[in-house]
Amino acid sequence: MREVIETGSTNRDLLENYLELPDRSVLRTDHQTAGRGRLDRAWEAPAGSNLLVSLLFRVVPVDPGELMRRVALAAVDAVREVSGAEPVLKWPNDVLLDGDKLAGLLAQRADDGSVVVGIGLNLGWAPEGAAKLGARISPAQALAALLESYDSLPIDIAAEYRDRLATLGKRVRVELPSGAVVGTAVDVEADGRLVVVDEFAITHRLSIGDVVHLRSA
Repeated sequence: MREVIETGSTNRDLLENYLELPDRSVLRTDHQTAGRGRLDRAWEAPAGSNLLVSLLFRVVPVDPGELMRRVALAAVDAVREVSGAEPVLKWPNDVLLDGDKLAGLLAQRADDGSVVVGIGLNLGWAPEGAAKLGARISPAQALAALLESYDSLPIDIAAEYRDRLATLGKRVRVELPSGAVVGTAVDVEADGRLVVVDEFAITHRLSIGDVVHLRSA
C-alpha cells in the first residue's frame, strides 16, 4: 500500500503505472485535485477529511463489474465495523446512509484489462445533501476496515449484494444515454444487471445507468 499527501487522481495514477505494480496495489491520498466520479462528475474534499483510495486488480474475473460490487460490499461492511451505522447500496455503485450518499465508486480499465476501482468515503466532510460518518474515524482506520472486509467476502457475492441493495423494490428512474426508464426495480442478476419493470409492464435489464429512487406513486 502506498500513501501520498496529494495527487490529481488515485485512479489515474494507478492506470498510468499499472504495468509496474502488483495485483491489488492500493493508493491512498489525503487530497485529490482532479478526482472524478461517474458521468465525469468532480469528486473533491478538503485535505485529510475523507477516505480517497484506489485499488488495482491485475487478476480480473470474467465479469469485471464484480470487482466494483466487491469493493462496494466491503465499504458497507467497513462502515458498520468502524461506526455502527447501517449503510446500504444504491445501484450500481453508491453507498447510502439514511437515504443520503456516503460514498461513491468509479471503476476504470487499463489497456491490458486490469481494473482500477476508486472510492471516496465521506468521513469528516460531505457536500451539501450528502452523508458523513464523522471526523472521529480516520481515513487510515476506514481503509484498514475496508481491506479486511474485502478479504472476508465469500467467493459468490450475488446473494449478499442483493441483500444490501436498497434499490430493489423501489420505484426508480434510470437515466440512460438514450433516455430514461421509469418503473420498479424488481431484481439484480448475478452479473450485476438491474431488472426494472416499467409502467407498461416491459422488463428492462440494465448494465449501466444513473438511478434515482422515487417516492411511490
